[in-house]
Amino acid sequence: MKGFFKVQTPAQLYQKLNCFKPLSSEEVPLEESLHRVLAEDVTSPMNLPEFPRSTVDGFAVKAKDTYGASEKNPALLQIVGEIPMGKVSEITLKDGEAIKIATGGMVPEGADAVEMVEYTGWVDGQTIHAFKTLSPLENVIQAGEDIKAGEVVLRKGRLIRPQEVGLLAGIGRTTIRVFRRPKVGIISSGDEIVPVDEKPNSGEVRDINRYTIVSMVRESGGIPFFFGIAKDRFDDLKDKIETGLNEMDMVVITGGSSVGTLDLVGEVLQSFPKTEVLGHGLSIRPGKPTLLAGVQGKPFLGLPGHPVSAMVIFYLFGKTILNILSGWSDEMKPQGRRKVRAGRNIPSVAGREDYVRVTLEEKDGILWAYPIFGKSGAIAHLTHADGLLRIDMNEEGLEEGEEAEAILL
Repeated sequence: MKGFFKVQTPAQLYQKLNCFKPLSSEEVPLEESLHRVLAEDVTSPMNLPEFPRSTVDGFAVKAKDTYGASEKNPALLQIVGEIPMGKVSEITLKDGEAIKIATGGMVPEGADAVEMVEYTGWVDGQTIHAFKTLSPLENVIQAGEDIKAGEVVLRKGRLIRPQEVGLLAGIGRTTIRVFRRPKVGIISSGDEIVPVDEKPNSGEVRDINRYTIVSMVRESGGIPFFFGIAKDRFDDLKDKIETGLNEMDMVVITGGSSVGTLDLVGEVLQSFPKTEVLGHGLSIRPGKPTLLAGVQGKPFLGLPGHPVSAMVIFYLFGKTILNILSGWSDEMKPQGRRKVRAGRNIPSVAGREDYVRVTLEEKDGILWAYPIFGKSGAIAHLTHADGLLRIDMNEEGLEEGEEAEAILL
């Protein structure tokens, strides 16, 4: 099969990800829309607010009646009423008059500003002093000033956060159309892999990858399903991969994509119709034996067996694919990247993109990255890391103080 272990750069593989498309959409209740991605443009059917509202507690006034007012020379205003919350005042304000109003209350006809209660003082039961000069519309939000009727307030591809939920509630939406959350089938492979509740014999290892990949899928907005541990046998691999492709939107397998077991994975993929290998082998450390294919239009991601390598590659490619399937717009795709400076000299080898585990420390507004050295497969080191420092494939390491990009973990 063409495409197997033809090493390419991460950038080359990224360019091929646009062959995957967002999933279909579904209608969900507003209260279940948090952290979903909009599958429609949202247009407001109304002005927001629908009427001029006070932004403070105080007194609705004509701004011109406060001109020149100060603590030594206050304006004298006659109180002609109070506006209860949720009510419309039948009073039209005249020159020299004021109406008591609460935050959010409807500003009456004739008024164009609100004097904060902190800048007033009672003279008697019907009169106040105003100590601050106001400008027209001060402490007032006009009808439609926030949102105008017919305005597109949220664009397709936008993540719905609590503030977007509030906006949708404000314009009266009770349901919203969002992209489906990707269902991801996860398979561990290898004769040496055993469940975590079993004590490994010599040469065996517990299935760490199941739990790290399930967690990262869930963290990325996907719905993970574990399909078990596949032994290094054609029938077992094919059965689990085929079930995953039939039932899921994406399949991820850990292990089984290295050179030694390459032929077996290749035979399995060849047995499925409409299989296109997008890449196998990356000029990257850790994670060179990475496999990405499209099978009947669905992403198939083969991750290295080493837990650290598997996590790094999933951060780089698995999350990106899930963002595409979830319908993220290019503007809204989460980056999780920061510019940092190397806290010491960090060696690397030219010809491959290197991702170094680092701790991050901010000093005087600059984020410094300090490498965590250790064996590449040591999972404990990754728990101490705040990020992955990227060293370009054309560089032979970084010098202390040199700027680079880090992926935040």
